[in-house]
Amino acid sequence: MAANPVRLSVWAYVGIVVAYLALLFVVTAVMTRGIDTQYATATNVDQLWRSLTVPLGAALLFVLAVVAALRWWRPVLRDDRPVQRWVIIVPVIQLAAILLAVNYGGLADRGLAFTLLLLLTALLVGFGEEIMFRGLGVTVFRANGFTEGKVALWSTVIFGLAHSTNLFTSEGTGAIIQVFIAALSGYFFYLVRRRSGGILVPAIVHGLWDFALISGTTVPGEHYPGFVASILALVVLTVILLLRRHRVELVDENAKGPSVTGPRNS
Repeated sequence: MAANPVRLSVWAYVGIVVAYLALLFVVTAVMTRGIDTQYATATNVDQLWRSLTVPLGAALLFVLAVVAALRWWRPVLRDDRPVQRWVIIVPVIQLAAILLAVNYGGLADRGLAFTLLLLLTALLVGFGEEIMFRGLGVTVFRANGFTEGKVALWSTVIFGLAHSTNLFTSEGTGAIIQVFIAALSGYFFYLVRRRSGGILVPAIVHGLWDFALISGTTVPGEHYPGFVASILALVVLTVILLLRRHRVELVDENAKGPSVTGPRNS
C-alpha cells in the first residue's frame, strides 16, 4: 500500500455508505424499468441480471474505487487482529446452514445458466458488502481509535441499518426484521474476517449465504422452507457467542497499546 494513505472520519465513511446505497438504488431503478420483479425474487436470467447482477456489479466497482482512492488495500483486505481458534465454528456452522438452505430443486428448474448467474451475483453481494462494511468500516473505526468491541458494534450497526433501505421497496415493514438479522449476520462475518485473517473468506461465505437465501425465491408462489436452516444457524451462533463472549479475544481489548491495523500503520 502507498506510504501516505488518506485519513477518513467516521462521518465521511457514513457518507460513502449513503453514496453506495444511492448508487445501488438508482442503477436498480434504471435497470428494472418496464419489468415486473420484486427485491431478490428474480425467476429468469433477464430479471436476474437486470435487477441484481448489474446493480451489484456497479456497487462493487464503486467500493473498489473508494479503496483505491484511499490507498487502503492492505488494512481492508487483511486483518492482523486474530481471535481464538474456537471461533472457526462460526463459518463451519454457516456453511452447514448454506448446504441445507439451498433450493436445489428450484435451481434445477431454472437451469444451469440461471444458477451460475445467481452464484456470480451472490458473490458480487458478498465481496461488495464485505469490502464496504467489514473492510472499509472496520478500518475506519480502528483508525479513529475505537476499541475492538466498539469496532465490531458500530460496523455491525451500520451494516444492519444499510438494509433498512428495503423499507422503500416491496419488502415494506418486513425490512425491520431484515435489519436485525443483517446486523446479527454482520457480526458473525466480522468474526470470520478476524479468524481467517482477511476479507476473502467472509466475502465467499457471505456470497454463498445469500445464494442459498435467494435460491428459495426462484420458484413463483413457492415458499421454500430452507431459510429455516439459516435462522437456526443464527440462533445457534448467538447462543454460542453469548456463552463464550469473554473468550473471543486473544488479549484484553481494553489493554493499552498501539493499533496494529489501520492506514496509519501501513
